[in-house]
Amino acid sequence: MNKSVKPKKSARTPLSRGLSPVISVRGAREHNLQDITVELPRDQLVVITGLSGSGKSSLAFDTIYAEGQRRYVESLSAYARQFLELMQKPDVDSIDGLSPAISIEQKTTSRNPRSTVGTVTEIHDYMRLLWARVGVPYSPATGLPIEAQTVTQMVDRIMAMGEGTRLYLLAPIVRGRKGEYRKELAELQKKGFQRVKVDGTLYEIDEVPTLNKKLKHDIEVVVDRVVVREDLQSRLADSLETALDLTDGIAFADDADTDDGKKGRTVFSAKFACPVSGFTIDEIEPRLFSFNNPFGACPSCDGLGVRMTFDPDLIVPDQNKTLAEGAVAPWSNASPPSPYYLQALKGVAKIHGAKIDTPWKKLNKKTRDAIFFGSGDEPILIKFGDGTRKFETRKPFEGVINNLARRWRETDSAWIREELSKYQTSQPCEACEGHRLKPEALAVKIDGKHVSEVSLLSIADAHAWFEALEPKLSSKDTEIARRILRENWRTLGLPQQRRLGIPHPRPQLRHLVWRRESTHPPCLTNRLRPHRRFVCAR
Repeated sequence: MNKSVKPKKSARTPLSRGLSPVISVRGAREHNLQDITVELPRDQLVVITGLSGSGKSSLAFDTIYAEGQRRYVESLSAYARQFLELMQKPDVDSIDGLSPAISIEQKTTSRNPRSTVGTVTEIHDYMRLLWARVGVPYSPATGLPIEAQTVTQMVDRIMAMGEGTRLYLLAPIVRGRKGEYRKELAELQKKGFQRVKVDGTLYEIDEVPTLNKKLKHDIEVVVDRVVVREDLQSRLADSLETALDLTDGIAFADDADTDDGKKGRTVFSAKFACPVSGFTIDEIEPRLFSFNNPFGACPSCDGLGVRMTFDPDLIVPDQNKTLAEGAVAPWSNASPPSPYYLQALKGVAKIHGAKIDTPWKKLNKKTRDAIFFGSGDEPILIKFGDGTRKFETRKPFEGVINNLARRWRETDSAWIREELSKYQTSQPCEACEGHRLKPEALAVKIDGKHVSEVSLLSIADAHAWFEALEPKLSSKDTEIARRILRENWRTLGLPQQRRLGIPHPRPQLRHLVWRRESTHPPCLTNRLRPHRRFVCAR
């Protein structure tokens, strides 16, 4: 079968360069192509259409692209060819008028909830760097900028802990870094230090186990062990200065009587600390503003901004059903169904004066709450019988939601988790209010906004905000931020040119910079990706 596409006359014809005005393919038999002959015009956009399996990809990729790429690789030196994969010659009689070719594959969207349009386009990377370099930390308690904390203020704060308090003064020399750190530990021992806390456990320096270099570790050297008393100020000041010198301005005071050191830990910073509330920011680095890094991610939701919670409306989908009819879906749908669940619900209903044959919607709120969230410390009489024996027990009722949450935490079965997930919905994290970041990261602001507030702007508004920011910065900050702002402004301008800054019809999808990438269709995500330049030798 012969087909020919006549080229239209164009001002950009390559005839002046001695090249054919068409790409002529003769006798293409690759895959399901049956001796196809076709002429395609050069310097024009050619679209190949057809039914599935008709040979569109075989002609475009496996024949034309493969031959163009093969010719390009063969034109290189023998040294360069050894680093490239040489494609096989396609099953075709001849292809004329073909230059070296490139193939651009359409990327599929990521299904990772940690991948947002901001991270894919690298906009968020520039924002993290900008807030780390020119951001100003503010105290959540007073709303005022946080200033450096002096050694005297640190000493006063320790003395206020109360006489008799036993403390370890620590200098965190390694925080969340991979490595073995043999050299560092040896140097500490030469300086006279005897003990270190490695990943929360105290060791003599010469007894520290070999660390896994592929895992992240926390290493804190014990500078001093003290008991708070009246005449301790001078010793505290010397020890704190030693700790601050070792760690570039950070020191910890751990309660020696607390098993979990981090719960009884007081952080001191010679750089950023609030004297009123004691709020302290250890360091302001780009990783602090990353929800994909443990140092920046909200510890409550692990940087996702949402938490999966068991939804009462999904647990009881049909409120016309009674408890006896299986109103509590996760318990009634269990395979095999456990008679214990119905006996427990009967005991809870009885103590609240209700019956299990009463429709769910007619039960009072107190009874519903007891079924969902448990009876607290109040014991419930549960009579159990399996047909052969009977017994009764009196103990607090766990509650359906608490029971499902416990099973979710304790199980290692993917099947059980999948079943339980049917009764879950995502809710904004209460700790970070959906911002994904730690309070320390949200306390750092530029022009009154933290990084998440700017990320929630639409592309058009974010573009305007960055454009207006430079005149508001000091001369020093302007010098630091100029290149970052220019790159961010340019990157945000690309979607504007592609008409992606227009608000989405659904309000919750307006914020294209911060939206999860998986919510976008592939074509939109590809238009948002950073440009890549391709050079085609002619």
